[in-house]
Order: sequence, then structure tokens, then C-alpha cells
Amino acid sequence: MYARQPLSTAVNHLATPRLSLTSCVRGVMVRNTAGAHLSPAQRLNYFPATPLCHIGWLFNGRSEWVDGPFPVSPDGPTRPIPKGVLFGGPRERPCVSLNPGPVHGMMLLLMPDAVRLLTGIDPAQWLDSFTDVREVLPPDWVAMCDSVQHAADDATRIRLIEDFLDPRWSAARPATPMNAGRYLDWAQGLAMRAAMSAPGRSLRQTERRIKQWAGQPMRELLGVGRAERAFFAALTADRAGHVDWAGIAADEGYADQSHLCRAVRRITGFSPEALRLRIAEDEAFWAYRMWQ
Repeated sequence: MYARQPLSTAVNHLATPRLSLTSCVRGVMVRNTAGAHLSPAQRLNYFPATPLCHIGWLFNGRSEWVDGPFPVSPDGPTRPIPKGVLFGGPRERPCVSLNPGPVHGMMLLLMPDAVRLLTGIDPAQWLDSFTDVREVLPPDWVAMCDSVQHAADDATRIRLIEDFLDPRWSAARPATPMNAGRYLDWAQGLAMRAAMSAPGRSLRQTERRIKQWAGQPMRELLGVGRAERAFFAALTADRAGHVDWAGIAADEGYADQSHLCRAVRRITGFSPEALRLRIAEDEAFWAYRMWQ
């Protein structure tokens, strides 16, 4: 059992996209620890594997990757994260970063197929990696990133992002609407669109098209979607006072509770029960609490 850390007074905010962008943007996460009294363990940031692409801004402070088996130690080996505005692709593995001091940053979470439509970027080429936006994004995107970096406050930054994306997504989005509210709905909608796309509608062509659009195979996307649905089912059960992992596993289509545990551990690095406790009690899991 880990040592419980009281939650801090850090500002964590999730901005959901305007309605016209829901099939393009999953959300904008903001983290601001200025003025918060945090222990080294509370300056860790745990993130799950995800099919999403992201653009990250760091307005103040610095970040480092933390290596080692989960759970990591803030005293363990670290690698510096480059400064500047960064673009990252989907992640097949969970990861952890550390902010040695106060930090203020923002992360724009984008659906991978939307990134491909809007920029021509192949998400698969950026799997589990990131780079400066100037090395990968078109000039108008780089200009938007710079304007966000130098904006006066977070509300202005979010408005700049949405005003930039809105007309571009309106012109580029597929005729078939995609529900991006949940990964499973999105993945199933993506499969339907891929199956109906010409030329060729064979299973192999459909699977190839999905991986081209999203950067990951359908099996991976459905696995993340099902785990996310189990996560929300556990939150509902927790509020009711009892979490039955075996029942959740059965309801969400897993072979048994062990199957659910393996899937959640692969995506997050933790068992379902350990993850539930840490989300509730550990400051380092602030990114998970945003989606509750």
C-alpha cells in the first residue's frame, strides 16, 4: 500500500470543446501548481495509454520524464522534456512526468483521425513520441501555437484554439458524423466510416484504413474504449458505495476479472482497484480525476 498523499490546492481544469468541435477535440487540460504546496510525490503526473494526439504548452516551469516500473519514485532517474510547444502522437504505454517546481501548462487533446484530416500528419509515425510543433505542423498551426503561448490567460488561450479549429474542422470533417464523447463510440463510428469508404470494403482494407486514420489497429482502439467504459462504470459504483470488479468485468465484455485487470494494467500501469484508490487519494493522478 502506498503512503496516502492529501490532494493539493493546484488548479486542474478540463475545458470541453464547443459542440461543433466534439468530433475533433476531446478536451483541453490545464494544470497550474503556482502557489500550491506540493511534496515531490505530488509533483508527479501519471498519464494512461491513449489513442489521442496532443499539443502541449508549458507557460511556466519545466517537466521531466520519469523512468522505472510503476509506481515510480520522484527520486528515480529522469530525462528532460524539451522546452517549447510540443506535438505528440498516440501512446501505447502509460507514462509519468515530473515537475520539479511550480508549473503552468495546457494540453490540447485531438482525435487522431481529425489530426490526419486537418494536417496530413500520419499519427502512426508519432506513436509514443513527440517533437517541436515547428518540425511537424503546418505554418498556420505553428502560428496558432505561438499565439496561445503568448496569450494573457487560459480562457483566451482556449478561445484562440477553438476559433482556429472551428472553420477548418467545418470544412474538413467527414460527412458521416463521429461521436467523440467516448472512445468506444468513436472507434465504432470510425470502423463504420472505414467500411463504407471506397475503393474496397474488404475486412483487411477496412482494418488498414482504420490504422492509417487513427495510427493504431482497431483491436487497440476497442480495447482502450472498453477499458474506459469499465472506468466510468467503476466510478458510478464507487459513488453508490460498492465496486464489484467481477460484475463490471462481466458487464463490459471481459472474459473474467483477471482479463479486466490485465487490460487496465496495460493501459494505466495499475490494477483496477489500485487505480481507483490512487485517483481518489493521490495528487499525481489529477489527469484521471478530470474525467470523473
